Amino acid sequence: MAKYILALDQGTTSSRAIVFDERGTVKSKAQAEFGQIYPREGWVEHDPLDIYSSQVGTAAEALARGGFDRRDIAAIGITNQRETTIVWDRRTGKPVYNAIVWQCRRTAADCDALKRDGFSETVYEKTGLPIDAYFSATKLRWILDNVDGARAAALRGDLLFGTVDTYLIWKLTGGAVHATDYTNASRTMLFNIHTLDWDGELLEKFAVPRAMLPEVKPSCGLFGYTDEAEFGARVPITGVAGDQQSALFGQRCFDKGTSKNTFGTGCFLLMNTGNEAKKSTRGLITTLAASASDKPDYALEGSVFVGGAVVQWLRDSMRIIRTAEESESYARAVDDTLGVYIVPAFVGLGAPHWDSYARGTVTGLTRGTTREHFVRAALESIDYRVLEVLRAMEEDCGVRVKKLAVDGGASANGFLMQFMADIADVIVERPEIVETTALGACFLAGLALDVFDIKELRRGERGGTVFYPSMSEGKRESLINGWKDAVRRTSFK
Repeated sequence: MAKYILALDQGTTSSRAIVFDERGTVKSKAQAEFGQIYPREGWVEHDPLDIYSSQVGTAAEALARGGFDRRDIAAIGITNQRETTIVWDRRTGKPVYNAIVWQCRRTAADCDALKRDGFSETVYEKTGLPIDAYFSATKLRWILDNVDGARAAALRGDLLFGTVDTYLIWKLTGGAVHATDYTNASRTMLFNIHTLDWDGELLEKFAVPRAMLPEVKPSCGLFGYTDEAEFGARVPITGVAGDQQSALFGQRCFDKGTSKNTFGTGCFLLMNTGNEAKKSTRGLITTLAASASDKPDYALEGSVFVGGAVVQWLRDSMRIIRTAEESESYARAVDDTLGVYIVPAFVGLGAPHWDSYARGTVTGLTRGTTREHFVRAALESIDYRVLEVLRAMEEDCGVRVKKLAVDGGASANGFLMQFMADIADVIVERPEIVETTALGACFLAGLALDVFDIKELRRGERGGTVFYPSMSEGKRESLINGWKDAVRRTSFK
């Protein structure tokens, strides 16, 4: 019997495919970038056909690199960029417009109008989300209102809507399956996370015909089978989750109170809150998390807009460093920042501040400040921002996080991980397999077919590196007070 799992990891700038064995070990992988479309300032689009072709292309390449036949694959798991919105013709499969990407701000004014109408509380109570152009609902309405004939076709039942996972499933199954999972549905601003169904009041408010919407399924279970003409074999698709929820699952944060942070261009911190939808009073998102059962778990989520991007800023804009990797050696060359703090509020401050008027600030400069102090302050700023979100989560949940699982490209920086442990007084665990987003999709797909056992995954050795806090409480408190003072100076309201 085939024991390999193919994980399709469809991201914002590239598509990746990874073949895992029954132990969750990477056997082969491939990656391909695809085009970004910027029709005007603040607008971001993708060609859905580019998304699909790059994804099936990387799947073929990963299989070829590992010497695998498609019949060697027991199941497919899918994880994807969230919120990105695609509408296509159910008969021809042709998209009626480009995919509107989660980053796109074209509907910001529409969201402002909804807030002025007093609809924010209704949306949050039903979906756990703030009204924002980030999510799918206003993107979908924009397509229906601005593409010639789209609304009429939707009312006739001729058009389908989906996030990227839904589109991939529909294409891979030859149009036989129109479905999504709970985690992706929870990012649309149309799905009631308490009733676990599309919400009639929201559909009416956003003028979305219910017939367009996919069936919503558990993240772990049978979605359908790939079409032989499309994929070359009949393979079950048995695991689906949005990228951050998939990373949470891949980090084995199966239980209430377990948390992970992805250190990428931005930072995404999620805490599993079990079967309780925790309402945040500190600006965090309440969302659905993947689980191995028929019912999803809930999670709190906080986003840091600028994480690893501050290192890119040092390299590309400031030209203080030549490579991202050398930031670690510069930071380790000095004992501290000599009182320098960098608050990278380049696009405002997200959770828990939500200050769109904040701007990047550097404080504490003296004649003794060197490049090393500046680079160290930039790296520390990432951890300070994650700390703020972590503390907000702890306050919302009334629990103290003792361990934080980490992943993402910037987690390779040992200095960054040690300072995270020190400043948060938390044990930081970086797994040996850092492909946690794809690994989550692999686990979900494999659990559905008993390739994996959830009890064994809980007990299994994750390997990797553990960073223990070693900073004194007095020093920690002093540094955090300095950070808070620097943050106060960023607002230009």
